[in-house]
Amino acid sequence: MAEGISFSHYSVMLDECIEALNIKPDGVYVDGTAGGGGHSFAIAKHLTTGRLIAIDQDADAIAAAGERLSVYGDKVTLVRDNFSNLSSVCKTLGVEKIDGLLLDLGVSSYQLDTAERGFSYMADAPLDMRMDKRCELDAWRVVNEYSEAEIKRILYEYGEERFAGRIARSIVERRAQKTIDTTGELVHIIIHAIPAGAREGGSHPAKRSFQAIRIEVNKELNVIAPAIDSAVDLLDDGGRIAILTFHSLEDRIVKQAFASAAKGCTCPRDFPICVCGNRPRLKMITHKPLLPRAEELAENPRSHSAKLRVAEKIKN
Repeated sequence: MAEGISFSHYSVMLDECIEALNIKPDGVYVDGTAGGGGHSFAIAKHLTTGRLIAIDQDADAIAAAGERLSVYGDKVTLVRDNFSNLSSVCKTLGVEKIDGLLLDLGVSSYQLDTAERGFSYMADAPLDMRMDKRCELDAWRVVNEYSEAEIKRILYEYGEERFAGRIARSIVERRAQKTIDTTGELVHIIIHAIPAGAREGGSHPAKRSFQAIRIEVNKELNVIAPAIDSAVDLLDDGGRIAILTFHSLEDRIVKQAFASAAKGCTCPRDFPICVCGNRPRLKMITHKPLLPRAEELAENPRSHSAKLRVAEKIKN
């Protein structure tokens, strides 16, 4: 962890998450995105003989969470890994069934506010954006080595950036002169690629592009559906999955994965009877996502886009 900087992260919709998990004091729970340990601390507080497995791929997060959760001793197990590896983590720990999984898919305040991590368009820093610094792919490689077509696709699909083509073209033209090494350089390119009229009002002109590049670097969207599938297999009957999302792309994946597991049958609609044999594995606890309360939005503006979806394992 950077010297002199503490890992801070507002625990978004904390009360709603804890209520959603319907925690049993003797249950086994997984916080797949431990961050600074806020949600994990609240889960552990509800346990007596139960166990919490706190997972995060960010070494700084694990260090901070470990310090915060140390009061719970061996009731809490910390694991540095990606939540997509939930099954292997549980197998290694000898855990066959869990009673709940929480995922907070947002970027932590620490990651955004620590300039050298390269997540923010508000400070000049080396292009990085890796949540797990063990990974080879970083923002520098995306910006300097991806083709113009690839950059355009990423900006459009992951950032929903309507000027994706103009920005991608400007990036390629600039890097032909010299490599683009810092967030400040990238912000400058993005701003000048967007028409002046479109830059007025609203959010920062680089916000969508930075989101898109971050998602690509960390393969954030690729891991959600497989993780939900693994969690459903691991959940004991009555166990819950609670997932916080922060933009429409994540929320859509969670919504569709929950709906698929709740539907069961995958036969075409015109089939007179089910031949696939798939049965529903989840029931929806929230048919529409829960949103932050007004009080929380006043305390933490970064919560404004949060949505919480919850599903429960049903007995087959």
